[in-house]
Amino acid sequence: MHAYNRLPSSGQSSPQSPPSSPLSRSPRYRPRSSKSARPPPNTLAQRLLWIFLSFLLKRQGILIFAPLLYIAVMLFYMGTVSFDVVPVRPPPGSVYRSRQLYQKLLPQMDSDNSSADAISTIWKHSYKVGEWRPCINKSSEDLPESNGFIFVEANGGLNQQRTSICNAVAVAGYLNATLVIPNFHYHSIWRDPSKFGDIYDEEFFIKTLENDVRIVGTIPGNIMERFDHNMSNAYNFKIKAWSSIKYYTDIVLPKLLEEKIIRISPFANRLSFDAPPAVQRLRCLANYQALRFSDPISSLGQTLVTRMKKLSVNNGGKYISVHLRFEEDMVAFSCCVYDGGEKEKLDMDAARERGWKGKFTKRGKVIRPGAIRLNGKCPLTPLEVGLMLRGMGFHKSTSIYLASGKIYDSERYMAPLLEMFPLLQTKEMLASAEELAPFQNYSSRMAAIDYTVCLHSEVFVTTQGGNFPQFLLGHRRYLYGGHSRTIRPDKRKLALLFDNLTNGWKSFKRQMLNIRSHSDSKGIELKRPNDSIYSVPCPDCMCKVNKTEDSRSSSSAT
Repeated sequence: MHAYNRLPSSGQSSPQSPPSSPLSRSPRYRPRSSKSARPPPNTLAQRLLWIFLSFLLKRQGILIFAPLLYIAVMLFYMGTVSFDVVPVRPPPGSVYRSRQLYQKLLPQMDSDNSSADAISTIWKHSYKVGEWRPCINKSSEDLPESNGFIFVEANGGLNQQRTSICNAVAVAGYLNATLVIPNFHYHSIWRDPSKFGDIYDEEFFIKTLENDVRIVGTIPGNIMERFDHNMSNAYNFKIKAWSSIKYYTDIVLPKLLEEKIIRISPFANRLSFDAPPAVQRLRCLANYQALRFSDPISSLGQTLVTRMKKLSVNNGGKYISVHLRFEEDMVAFSCCVYDGGEKEKLDMDAARERGWKGKFTKRGKVIRPGAIRLNGKCPLTPLEVGLMLRGMGFHKSTSIYLASGKIYDSERYMAPLLEMFPLLQTKEMLASAEELAPFQNYSSRMAAIDYTVCLHSEVFVTTQGGNFPQFLLGHRRYLYGGHSRTIRPDKRKLALLFDNLTNGWKSFKRQMLNIRSHSDSKGIELKRPNDSIYSVPCPDCMCKVNKTEDSRSSSSAT
């Protein structure tokens, strides 16, 4: 059947017969004889193929769908093939294999007597940038009339509260306000009802700051009457985190002058690190001079320092301290997976539900433990801390003070660390039950004891970050001429090293020494605009010692 010609017809051509081809009228065109024509297919298969090809040639549009047809066939085929038989190895560093590595390296580790203990050699070199000394000026002038009272509610643990206290001092001093001794929130995680005076020496705090900031323990009764003796009725500022001091002068001060008292709750990290010198001076003064632990905490803390030095007599009284974050809530929050199997999974699921109801089970929430480990966010286990320190050159005879809460599954996880460092101590091991009894159920007071012992160690090792090590980092710099004597390991590199079961002890040790050399053991750090003076006190809280000063101090010593 011929297709109809839809164009207008001319001459005598019939619509049933197409116009003759110009080639048929050409003198050069000669039709082939029937003998030379290709014979039609004979077999059934050939006929079917011929019909199919003819159909495709006549209907060329179908070729457009050929790629789609090919993809559909391939997808159908792939769906019928099982790929379970092909093992997919997780990326290096994404799985906890530290226990296997420890078992492999332990014999070589114990037989290694090739180097001296790192505690006596790690900071023998001099620093190119020189030494620094504490340098915070106190005011000697009388305070002007107060613009009103500022009442803050500090939240978080020990050192988050410390941030709040120092920032509150800075804000009150800058606004010429009277600071009421900060109130501490009761937190569901720390569960510590301690007041300011239970942790810090309140009288010393007020006395140290008396010429810079007016501080009172309670609000006058005539002001409290306005609020029915309930501070929750007072005007409460909801201030954004990291607000500038300009916000306080432009927004908070006018309200303070109008109300004569304002409340700021919560008050953690509500002041920018980048602040003018007058604000930084008040922060330095509060943190490094005015805040002193209460007598009961200081007394026990110093007792434990003395005991650690006696136990470290083979190292000249020098010991190292390690801040370990491997408590159940910390492990649960990290969402990392270790080698505890089904029991660990059940424990962590229960802990996450207790502490953060529904946070980790929200619809669409995806948790990738392997990626967390590769990113260096997993808390180090006690075993990993031991491997790291032995690799960094600390000998089996090194005395270690371990600052920590209750270790998750401690019997299992602490055994390897104690095997690598048999002289390891905790506050529970150093102090008697009677000595610890007044602090036992108060997490912030227990943390303050740990803080004191870590502060006076020769080396401080931080394993997880957070406010506790950051404050110690700065406080140790303040005490040790601007240098922190702190080891901060690269946990991304550690994840890869702990997963490499082909490593021998010599190779492992070489890489650990490299991590140590790139830690904070190499010099003094100066504060950048957005750094915290609580971790980097140079130059805001310290002055550089010049050669003249150095020679004077040398001559006076002789």
